[in-house]
Amino acid sequence: MHDLSDPIISLNGLGPKAQEKLNAIGIYNLEHLLFHLPNRYQNKTNFTKLDQAQVGSEALLELTIDRIEEINTKQRQLLCYLSDEHNRTLVLRFFHFNQYQKQQLTRGDLIQCFGEIKIGRDGLEIHHPEYRLVSKGQSSLIEKTLSPIYPLTAGIHQPQMKKWINIALEALEKSTVIDNLQSLVKNSMPTLKQALNTLHHPKIDDDIEKIADFKHISQQRLIIEELCAQQLSLLKLKNERKSAISNIFKISNIFSDQLSKNLGFELTNAQQRSINDINTDLSSKHPMLRLLQGDVGSGKTIVAVFACLQAVENGFQTAIMAPTEILANQHFHGFSDYLKPLGIQVAFLTGSQTTSERNKQLALIRSGEAQVVIGTHALFQEAVEFKKLGFIVIDEQHKFGVHQRLSLTQKAHNTPHQLVMTATPIPRSLTMSAYADLDSSIIDELPPGRSPIKTVALANNKKDKVLEKIRQVCDQGNQVYWVCTLIEESEVLRAQSAIDTHLYLEENLADLSIVLIHGKMNKQEKNDIMVRFSCGDINVLVATTVIEVGVNVPNASLMVIENSERLGLAQLHQLRGRVGRGSDASICILMYQPPLSSNAIERLDILRQTNDGFKIANKDLELRGPGEILGTQQTGIANMKIANIVRDGYLLKQVNYYAAEFLQFDENRQQALIHRWITHDKAQYANT
Repeated sequence: MHDLSDPIISLNGLGPKAQEKLNAIGIYNLEHLLFHLPNRYQNKTNFTKLDQAQVGSEALLELTIDRIEEINTKQRQLLCYLSDEHNRTLVLRFFHFNQYQKQQLTRGDLIQCFGEIKIGRDGLEIHHPEYRLVSKGQSSLIEKTLSPIYPLTAGIHQPQMKKWINIALEALEKSTVIDNLQSLVKNSMPTLKQALNTLHHPKIDDDIEKIADFKHISQQRLIIEELCAQQLSLLKLKNERKSAISNIFKISNIFSDQLSKNLGFELTNAQQRSINDINTDLSSKHPMLRLLQGDVGSGKTIVAVFACLQAVENGFQTAIMAPTEILANQHFHGFSDYLKPLGIQVAFLTGSQTTSERNKQLALIRSGEAQVVIGTHALFQEAVEFKKLGFIVIDEQHKFGVHQRLSLTQKAHNTPHQLVMTATPIPRSLTMSAYADLDSSIIDELPPGRSPIKTVALANNKKDKVLEKIRQVCDQGNQVYWVCTLIEESEVLRAQSAIDTHLYLEENLADLSIVLIHGKMNKQEKNDIMVRFSCGDINVLVATTVIEVGVNVPNASLMVIENSERLGLAQLHQLRGRVGRGSDASICILMYQPPLSSNAIERLDILRQTNDGFKIANKDLELRGPGEILGTQQTGIANMKIANIVRDGYLLKQVNYYAAEFLQFDENRQQALIHRWITHDKAQYANT
């Protein structure tokens, strides 16, 4: 007798190759087979009369064989002509058959067949049906419950999967399976056994429409448990962090007050609230891990600057890590403008620096003379030694993996405080699911005086109108971004290259200064161009998406995005956020190549309707799912077995309640829940 903990290789007929294929989709033992649910069902619970059979629907029929015919067309075919007691007819058509099969089909025999009803030259047909010759003693096709059809992976066939899952269901009946939620839900939901049996073999009176919509109580039971396992694994991480000891920062206002006087603007209530949240964390003995999110241009950077001041006043160094050199360079100049007047030394470290530059910066960091260190991935390389690292800021959190963050924290003597920032607002359902291990602060208002950006969509064949607008904007003393999605021409993608666009604009706007910037340029070239653009020496900057995040040029008031239909909503919103930073009214023109898909129309429409990054993020989640938005942060959320955070977000309140309850249980029970749902391929997600 099999046990649910048995590895799948113990099943008869399942060899090493099949094991490898099943492992690849998260199935390692018999219990995992139970959670590989059908994606649809076939109804073989009763026979359909021929006069009630509908074209395009599947039907189970019991008919008599009239005759057999083999025809020699380009592809040999076997036709089996059937009839009922009223002489209504149906043809079974086989494109692949053997002589034994042909000999078995005998005139006058009773045959049961199941398949999709089609219309052929002589009336109703079924191609390659499932069938049984009941008059020859073969078992009936009739089933007591609906028949499951399982999602498959290459090399695994439906009969095999059904056989293996039925063995797992037999083991389930004979096993005492851990029912993680039974003591919590107080009989308001089915037991685990009931839910699994219903979903693998629903009865004819079960609500199949609800199952198809993932709203059936048996599905909700499993979805809640899976989301609970994800939540619990993150909450355990959070509790482990809360039990760790960090450096207690004594909150001081000396530098903060000096900076506030020199800012030239008032902080918004949301910014001040975020600063207060951070200061509360920094003054605790437990390490901070706080997510700071806000819309494009909401002022996250200045919040991070105020947090750095607390580290400096307490004698600790701060490391600020950005995903690209352009953004790191922007931060270096931005932070230096705020910190140097206060006498605070800022170091800068990237992978493209010369050896002498790099050694100079490494020495400043090692000695502690550099109180704030800004850089790219170069910061967590082995040669980088901090004297007293106490605070880390990670910008664009989703572009860094968990291990990359950890390798930076390991450069500190005590667990450092961490602030992770994202300029892509995250829908609440994702924050609750993927970032449950982080505390969260949201900057939900823009600084006063910002004019809303007007967004319009134009087909690529209307470039003459765009040229007129560019000239008008430049005549008023403002500047323009023109963003291309590729550096070089691609016939397949039909995307104008940045190089060709640059030449086109130079030819048509000869009196303007038009400069090209892209990712293949060296660091110094890019920096020089951005400095010139910031100073107003360049009228039009033709760029690839290297300017997506962080670039701040208040004088730029027009953004043109070519082939906008190829970009995701979040990326389009980020690019649009490069304008609208000054007091002048700004415009974003979304150029597109017609015809547009329905998905592309939806994306461009939502951008025209709103500048609210949180609404846009929700739409992006709906259209693209969580994987794109989360990036490298939490792959487990995007690859869950049954739950779908977009579809099942309405269950999160219950999930949060149960996850909190589980934290009160013993470690063995917690691990049983986590390991049921988070298999080997997601171990990093559960244990990092």
